[in-house]
Amino acid sequence: MLKGISPLISPDLLKIMAEMGHGDELVLADAHFPGYTMCANVLRADGLRIPELLEGIIPLFELDSYSPPLIMMAAVEGDALDPSVETRYVAAMAKNLDVVPAVERIDRFRFYDRVMEDAFAVVMTGELAKYGNIILKKGVTPVG
Repeated sequence: MLKGISPLISPDLLKIMAEMGHGDELVLADAHFPGYTMCANVLRADGLRIPELLEGIIPLFELDSYSPPLIMMAAVEGDALDPSVETRYVAAMAKNLDVVPAVERIDRFRFYDRVMEDAFAVVMTGELAKYGNIILKKGVTPVG
């Protein structure tokens, strides 16, 4: 156990976040996401919900300031989003950020393509919320 690091952050997740560079993307996936189909680098966080993971990750993870750092899936035509999902995620991040960047929503298949092409890793969580996946784009840690 390390001081100042949430016990929800596994050693493997801590290693992944340390290995990531500027512009790399980490996907926090809901329990239904086809993570193993989309990415070779998959971690398990079964039973953990995304808001709690965000509370542990955000103090350790600089979000990108050059492009949208938070990306979620848009609802499929004819389907509806539960706005409380994004609200819970933003509230979790706001505990450690003065300003939470806007969440960008992209089409389901664009989201899948982005994960397949750009994801450094996918964390499979126990999140059950529909459209509960979120991509975090890593930024540059400020000096000083």
